[in-house]
Amino acid sequence: QVQLVESGGGLVQAGGSLRLSCTASGSILNINTMGWYRQVPGKQRDLVATITSGGNTNYADSVKGRFTISRDNAKKTAYLQMNSLKPEDTAVYYCNVDWILARDRTMGAKEGFDYWGQGTQVTVSS
Repeated sequence: QVQLVESGGGLVQAGGSLRLSCTASGSILNINTMGWYRQVPGKQRDLVATITSGGNTNYADSVKGRFTISRDNAKKTAYLQMNSLKPEDTAVYYCNVDWILARDRTMGAKEGFDYWGQGTQVTVSS
């Protein structure tokens, strides 16, 4: 069974840094785009950054120049380095993978779509 496990959230003062990690577990053969989204209570979940399997990145305008997304394909892990944090960055951050190919006992391999982690809280104090 494929799961995404996030870590690295916490409380930090404005101007500080945090690094989030997201690791995909299970009998995984291939992973497509990995991304980070964030959500505050009462609002929709918004894109923060994505990275393709080839390393192409995309960022929300609000985080460009401050956040960096990266991935280690061998470790099936994506990272989000967050610098110069602002109080408005406070949110629950969710990891997402849009497509995974995993081993399957009966079919050999099976693809799945749109996986989400459990979320990790990031709080930036002013």
